[in-house]
Amino acid sequence: MRIARFSIDGNVAFGAVEGDGSQAGQAEGLVLDIIKGIPFTDFELSGTKVPLSKVRLLPPVLPSKVVAFGRNYTEHAAELGNAVPDVPFAFFKPSTSVVGTGDEIVYPSFSEELHHEAELAVVIGRMCREVPRERVADVVFGYTCANDVTARDVQKREKQWARAKGFDSSCPLGPWVETGIDLAAAGDLTVQCTVNGAQRQLGRTSEMIHSIEDLIVNITQAMTLLPGDVVLTGTPAGVGPLSDGDEVAVTIEGIGTLTNKVIKRG
Repeated sequence: MRIARFSIDGNVAFGAVEGDGSQAGQAEGLVLDIIKGIPFTDFELSGTKVPLSKVRLLPPVLPSKVVAFGRNYTEHAAELGNAVPDVPFAFFKPSTSVVGTGDEIVYPSFSEELHHEAELAVVIGRMCREVPRERVADVVFGYTCANDVTARDVQKREKQWARAKGFDSSCPLGPWVETGIDLAAAGDLTVQCTVNGAQRQLGRTSEMIHSIEDLIVNITQAMTLLPGDVVLTGTPAGVGPLSDGDEVAVTIEGIGTLTNKVIKRG
């Protein structure tokens, strides 16, 4: 099931996406069956349906935190001249960095080198801590597309990545959460990124150094994850620059396409 969060006539709700289109831009024929309540508990479909073309898609979740893992693809680590970490390498993006499909990525005024990073995002479905490997599937709600937008020059200049990867609009998520992918399938999906229609990144989640299980076990040893929290699993090789006016799209097999436009203000 594809679960979207959307607004219509000033109201915000969750809905189940019905139809054959896989991309947010292919709204024709897609409808939303409005969910009663929130999707992280037992829920019912209301039977009230609205065309996807009539709503604004929002970030599919509002995480209390986004836990991201860096250098989790060997070729990506190499392209930036970094060593491959022996253990998962985590950092955070604040909740205020999250935007949805169709929202603008605002080029930060303190950077001159903005990069895209296409990633598979894991959405957590229940409160969890110290999750054993055999129970990881039980805490995963579903998967969505992410773009770990990075001010690369700032990342290189500053030892902490808070500004480089945590600025407002640096974490596009969407277009929805796909709950019908099991853990094994999620470990071998195509991840790609295009800028203005030209392919920049193309990889598979099977190329990850540390698996989804590794990442969830690692981070829950240290902290509690809450329903709606997001874990970013790293990016394949091919990261590159974004400029004012660019349209960047992240597509993940079986999920859909997350599209955003880059703008500069002032």
